[in-house]
Amino acid sequence: MYDLGTVVLETNRLILRPFCLTDAEDMHRNWASNPNVTKFLGWPLHDSPKASEKIIAEWIENYKDVRYYDWCIEYKGNHQAIGSMGVVSRNENTKSVEIGYCIGEDYWFQGLTAEALREIVRFLFEEVGVNRIEARHDTKNPNSGKVMKKAGLRYEGTLIEGGFNNIGICDLSILGMTRRMYDASGMASVNRVTNREERE
Repeated sequence: MYDLGTVVLETNRLILRPFCLTDAEDMHRNWASNPNVTKFLGWPLHDSPKASEKIIAEWIENYKDVRYYDWCIEYKGNHQAIGSMGVVSRNENTKSVEIGYCIGEDYWFQGLTAEALREIVRFLFEEVGVNRIEARHDTKNPNSGKVMKKAGLRYEGTLIEGGFNNIGICDLSILGMTRRMYDASGMASVNRVTNREERE
């Protein structure tokens, strides 16, 4: 893999960029303090913007490592930070990464998360050179799986009681895609067109 770090990426409606400390207010307001957003995640609610600022400060320090990928999802419509998306684990032997994400409830069901994921999938395959991308979701959260499928990932199986999040032990569905599958599907050209014209 040819690690490039969390570079700025852009789609029709979004700017994907490194976090900065001034994103703390948006992060706390738009997603980190909302139990509807965090219930399928593994970290607790933020009780104040200061809690969000503390986490962002850690991420900023991590940006010194070019193997670290964690994007702020900025919505062009209002220039607010509305969510996050990044690599949550990686395997050097298989050149594979797992992606995780969350987005504020006010921005659900608009195709924004899929728009961001498609661009990050493109970046990781075409520029970083990963061989496999995967993502997981609680089976009680099927909408997250729909996002993954819109980005080209395919369902591979379910780990029974294989995960844990804020609602307890859960079943995890795994979706994935290899570089070979990506190339064969024509996703590269599809991503460019979709991100330019997306109006879901």
